[in-house]
Amino acid sequence: MSGLVLKRRALKIHQHPNIPLYLFTLAAEEINQVADVARISRDEAGKLIGYQRPEKKQHVRQILEYLDSDEVLFPNSLILALPNSVRFRSSPGPAASDGLATSGTLEIRLPESPGEPRPAWIVDGQQRSLALARTRHNRLPVTVAGFVTEDLTTQRDQFLRVNTVSPLPSNLVSELLPEVWMPLPAKLSARKLPSALVDVLNQDADSPLRGMIKRASTKTEDRSQAVIKDNSLMTAIEESLNSSAGVLFLHRNLLNNTTDTAAILRVLATYWAAVRDTFPNAWGLPPTKSRLMHGVGIRAMGRLMDRVMANVDVTAEDAVERTCAELALIKGKCCWTHGRWQALNVNWNELQNTPRHISTLSNYLIREYVQTKAKTS
Repeated sequence: MSGLVLKRRALKIHQHPNIPLYLFTLAAEEINQVADVARISRDEAGKLIGYQRPEKKQHVRQILEYLDSDEVLFPNSLILALPNSVRFRSSPGPAASDGLATSGTLEIRLPESPGEPRPAWIVDGQQRSLALARTRHNRLPVTVAGFVTEDLTTQRDQFLRVNTVSPLPSNLVSELLPEVWMPLPAKLSARKLPSALVDVLNQDADSPLRGMIKRASTKTEDRSQAVIKDNSLMTAIEESLNSSAGVLFLHRNLLNNTTDTAAILRVLATYWAAVRDTFPNAWGLPPTKSRLMHGVGIRAMGRLMDRVMANVDVTAEDAVERTCAELALIKGKCCWTHGRWQALNVNWNELQNTPRHISTLSNYLIREYVQTKAKTS
């Protein structure tokens, strides 16, 4: 180290034309000086910041126990996003490069005081980095792969890709998807729009679901209000978007690959406002006290939405009231907070977020709605 510049022997890998990639080593104690963790959260304006999951203390403790043992072999590399300020000086002479990589010295400028931000971000290996910062073997060499970018979108894209082997929490992946604009695998791409819609429903001041959806970035103090799991609502939206029988599917133009998101949000806001007004005693309670807020209720009511909203003009001024009139047809059949679903032969709190129970409850609600509507028409 020279002054506040950390110098390390490194290989510059000739891989990406615009994003430099380096392989080098850091001592365990240096990781905490060089790199920080971008925890997923939201700023005061509701904008998503960061991308990393919370610390897993047991996982970190297990890694630390191994690192503190007498003989340590730790080949697991960390992946860092390096700042544009890093400098690479190649070794002199033609032997420095073999066409695939060039040897040289990487220079990373360190913060001058503890309060200054660290220059790099950890993209993969945050649990390992926490353990390495605490090990008694503070000079243990650790291999690092570092790519140079300060673009958060690129960092998030790489974060999602490198964590496909050891799956990330599904709600963390879901919340990050709208922020990634690079090509994604088909399965992830299909959930990008539903996640963006859930974001709007959770943040818009006029949404009946504002603050009620639990996301990876939800603050601890707000979690008592966030009673709906985002993946349940996302899946309900995704089903309606992708099924030709879905009411949201009607707002997709497959010929030019466009989607009328404003119309979709109008349908969703109208429907869930009517659900709130139809079942006020079951609304906003924890899933343990209301199966309407439970995954099974959200999924079943999502499927019922396709039938109900096909009969409602959402552009009408009284669209919510009209939707309430439709939901009134099944209101007396529901046991969200007490009693027993006689036709299903289960108590209200025995319904679980399983494919069988979701299908059973969905089919029952749709059947009762269709039959009752036919009788009243």
